[in-house]
Amino acid sequence: MSKPVVLIAEELSPATLEALGPDFDVVNVDGTDRPALLAALATADAILVRSATRVDEEAIAAAPSLKVIARAGVGLDNVDIKAATTAGVMVVNAPTSNIVSAAELTVGHILSLARHIPAAHSALAQGQWKRSKYTGTEIFEKTVGIIGLGRIGALITARMQAFGTNVVAYDPYITSARAQQLGVTLLTLDELLAQSDFITIHMPKTPETTGMISDEQLALMKPTAYIVNVARGGLIDEDALFRALTSGVIAGAGLDVFVSEPPTDHKLLGLENVVVTPHLGASTDEAQEKAGVSVAKSVRLALSGELVPDAVNVAGGVIDPSVRPGIALVEKLGQVFAGLAGSPLTSVDVVIRGEIAAFDVSVLKLAALKGIFTNVVSETVSYVNAPLLAEQRGVTVRLITDAVSEEYRNVISLTGALSDGSQISVSGTLTGTKQIEKIVEINGYDVEVPFAEHLLVMIYDDRPGIVAVYGKEFGDASINIAGMQIARTAAGGKALSVLTIDSPAPEELMERLRVAIAADVLTEIDITD
Repeated sequence: MSKPVVLIAEELSPATLEALGPDFDVVNVDGTDRPALLAALATADAILVRSATRVDEEAIAAAPSLKVIARAGVGLDNVDIKAATTAGVMVVNAPTSNIVSAAELTVGHILSLARHIPAAHSALAQGQWKRSKYTGTEIFEKTVGIIGLGRIGALITARMQAFGTNVVAYDPYITSARAQQLGVTLLTLDELLAQSDFITIHMPKTPETTGMISDEQLALMKPTAYIVNVARGGLIDEDALFRALTSGVIAGAGLDVFVSEPPTDHKLLGLENVVVTPHLGASTDEAQEKAGVSVAKSVRLALSGELVPDAVNVAGGVIDPSVRPGIALVEKLGQVFAGLAGSPLTSVDVVIRGEIAAFDVSVLKLAALKGIFTNVVSETVSYVNAPLLAEQRGVTVRLITDAVSEEYRNVISLTGALSDGSQISVSGTLTGTKQIEKIVEINGYDVEVPFAEHLLVMIYDDRPGIVAVYGKEFGDASINIAGMQIARTAAGGKALSVLTIDSPAPEELMERLRVAIAADVLTEIDITD
């Protein structure tokens, strides 16, 4: 029998080829040469790329035997995950390959800002001896604020504590028990901004976090404070940062990422109190080698039909055809579930009812956790690291099956407890011959709502005129309501409205709505495929 063909589309380390082993026919191609790439894909079972090769719908269609696309790195901007999933092709990456490198670069930026190392080097290299100009500050006994206490945030915590700093953090999804374990004090975002001498941000980039540090937040910082971003471009509003840096609102900034890369002719680049690097978070020999070896191991697992730890779209292994359609559904349910959580999650039950309960549905628990943490942590969430993320946050997880489903052929429910003592739940099912994904319950209210990119969930006192109130608010804001459903348990009690809207609702609108309808719950949930 012929060996599976593994296509190497970009230069990878010798250790990557060693990790693949002798069981494959390895073919090399220049991934930036489009005709050569498409021709080589005709016989490929797997393709390994870095960031230069574009694996889009056309490329996937040209590869009838393709089973796995492996990206030797973290980002997946050059891979069409939706097209791959539709074609049944697994996509894997190396989500933890760069976490040490990113943490160390963050520390490097903090030290560079504290001691003006780049500016002092530049001046001396030009023959200027300016000792008094570059008097710096010690970081010993200073307060370091970490926004986002995931894996990278935890690594930075340990490293900054070794310098004798006081570490505080803001992360709405971290329990106090986890923070205590790390030796970190949890604060609100405003408290962290006001108290910290150095601030570093490690959040995922979502509609909610884009521009989360803007004029209002920067104004809360000390005039002697510094802010660092090596996570995602756009988490800090670049125009607001320029204003803060040039008007003395804050002392300086360290940036490794930008909204547009490369940031040619960017006004931030010319400021003396800014330290910039060209997206070097993963640019170490060790990180590149870890990434290559990691995805090579994933390719071996994928082509042998085993569970793949770092698969981002399917779990791999043997999954019954009756169960597989539920994977995408439960991932989206997880995103809705996380969006409903107003405080840190302490437990979650994944409840599977109906005919599919007779099969191995363990992958659905993994998919639920993947969905819950997708927009919560800065690192890529996979089917294997999702349980670890839950464990790190002190979240207990159970999978419960029941062959009986009263209303639907199959229904999947996520129910959970939050640290403030409240409970949340969301249920979904697949309906009709086209297997349409629908939400059928939220916090005990029966609904039947198809998933959409932007969902708005509101709970308020049931009374006349409420629909007109929020309808006018959305109309005034030029935001179209594409669909709406209202549910209630009793007349005059509480009512739940679920709206699908065509564009995100700005926070100012959300605040007006909370006041206008006296909402108990009002949250926008953005669903990603």
